[in-house]
Amino acid sequence: MQPDAAPGLTTLDLVQALLDSPPPPPKISEIGRVAEVGDGIAIVTGLARALSDELLEFASGVRGIVFDLEPDRLGVVLLGPSEKLALGEDVRRTDQVVSVPVGPALLGRVVDALGRPNDGKGPVDATVLHPIEAEAPDILHRCAVVRPLATGLKAIDAAVPVGLGQRELIVGDRQTGKTSIAVDTILNQRNTGVICIYCAIGQRGDAVAKVIGAIREGGAMDNSVIIAAGDEDAPGLVFIAPYAAMSIAESFAAKGRDVLVVMDDLTHHAHAYRELSLLLRRPPGREAFPGDIFYVHARLLERAGQFTDAAGGGSITALPVVETQAENLSAYIPTNLISITDGQIYLSPGLVRKNQFPAVDLGVSVSRVGGKAQRRAFREVAGNLRVTLSQFEELEEFARFGTRLDQATRARLARGKAMRAALLQSERDPMPAAEQLAVLVAAMEGLLDDLDKTQTDAAMNAIRATIRTDDHGLEAQITGNRKLADEDRAGIIEAARKAIAERVRADDADA
Repeated sequence: MQPDAAPGLTTLDLVQALLDSPPPPPKISEIGRVAEVGDGIAIVTGLARALSDELLEFASGVRGIVFDLEPDRLGVVLLGPSEKLALGEDVRRTDQVVSVPVGPALLGRVVDALGRPNDGKGPVDATVLHPIEAEAPDILHRCAVVRPLATGLKAIDAAVPVGLGQRELIVGDRQTGKTSIAVDTILNQRNTGVICIYCAIGQRGDAVAKVIGAIREGGAMDNSVIIAAGDEDAPGLVFIAPYAAMSIAESFAAKGRDVLVVMDDLTHHAHAYRELSLLLRRPPGREAFPGDIFYVHARLLERAGQFTDAAGGGSITALPVVETQAENLSAYIPTNLISITDGQIYLSPGLVRKNQFPAVDLGVSVSRVGGKAQRRAFREVAGNLRVTLSQFEELEEFARFGTRLDQATRARLARGKAMRAALLQSERDPMPAAEQLAVLVAAMEGLLDDLDKTQTDAAMNAIRATIRTDDHGLEAQITGNRKLADEDRAGIIEAARKAIAERVRADDADA
């Protein structure tokens, strides 16, 4: 340390004082060497004191995480391109774990799995770092899931309600609309105060760009964070991406905020972990996945929940996405995630072929939180929705044989078709709760029974427009979690009947 300059001292005096001062203590630093380089991994020797999950820094600037600890070697997962590494290259310990920047500065930004900006808006102005790995809160810091998370989708809010703090799996084959449901749910949080984190795991760049564009156009970017780890990135970045997203969510939840985390998708995450494990010569298990793949996802999703005031009072709602092949729900990764989460929204390719969007199969979809996280008005209106649709599907199969049907059966078929048509919803059009409830009431009361598809769409638009003008106190009743009174139901039915009649007269005049 340089001594303070006293008045009258010359330069020679200062130099002599520096020479006479004690030397700084030596700094001991371990230096390892790269012994092998693979696609996304490296084998390092010479770092006997390195710890598991410690961050290492290579001479080329690439960083890596210690995954395997063996007596004479370390298995390191790289967080950058392996092409930059060379055999014999120096490797140094950092005495740190992988951390990401957290805080409000991330809102409206697109970052990678390490929190580095990807949107060309300059560096992220965040000074607080949180480790990506953290223990899940214990049971004493959790409380019951009782508040609803409105997705804006009739088929989900009515029949498969999601609560704040719940872990609800979105599962289905390719091109069945899994990402669309997640994006529509984010768009529906524009005015709810819920912070949204969309984590793209191993997705193509153009697919991620479409999601970012949809969120921006929908006006939800200001309360959202996008974490993108694409298929062209290192497998290590793909692996840590959802953990980074959960750490960012925990920083907001600790301040009492409600956070929605979408992980799209954990199938690619599991494949990245399998790739890294096989390269590191870990023993393969079922479908070549390592034995700890269940723990990899369990320790991630267990960090979600509704937390007590002692733990910040916030909540983290997780919507993990998983892809199936040929509707095989019994595959390894889907069954693991179904057993970890609190329910699943299953998207059926059969409904996609029938042009039923969103293609939510209510016979397989379930929410284990159930009606506890659903408003009472919705429970009263949609309580028989599942039964009505399941009976209709059975009758529809029976009616295909051309059997002569009585009047009552034909009426039930008409009501079922109307209910199924009422659940149709366009992409990027999340619906407020009052409008959903009015459309469902009209369908349950048979106001849509005698209409074809075009007329049904026009009638639902007319009902929505009427409710936007005068909601008959629906929004206040839903927000206050009150029952739907008989006079209120009658008012909704009358308003819906008038709206449909006016729309039909207008269509007849145009014809």
